[in-house]
Amino acid sequence: MVDKALLKEIKEKIEAGAAASDVNDTLKVYELFKQVAEENDDLKEELEDMDITIQMNVTDVDAKFWLKAHDGTLEFGDGTVDNPSFTFSATKEVAAGMIFGEVDATSAYMAGDITVEGNLQDAMAFQEIIELALEALEDMFEDI
Repeated sequence: MVDKALLKEIKEKIEAGAAASDVNDTLKVYELFKQVAEENDDLKEELEDMDITIQMNVTDVDAKFWLKAHDGTLEFGDGTVDNPSFTFSATKEVAAGMIFGEVDATSAYMAGDITVEGNLQDAMAFQEIIELALEALEDMFEDI
């Protein structure tokens, strides 16, 4: 079940925009994505065949987060993870913009606003996860 208070909080943060976000909002968004993945069939199906570990480095505030998508589930945490499928690095605003749906990851990568080390195919799959989660959230936001 999606936590309604967290849903409302993230809706307000997304409406305020990535520039106004706090770097620790990343973990809150990941928690919401995890909850959505447990309920949304499209997202759950996308995650079924995935085995991706992501290292996210926020360069301007020296923060690090990780996310694992495997066996239909999402796990996440603060800090670093061993053997990521890929590592992406960006400023707080670009990283938040990506998980808030404001920044297109491919365009940001091409512009040099995001650096990716590792498997680019997995990075594109990660973008699909974000897009599906945000689509599901839009429907939920209408109900609050």
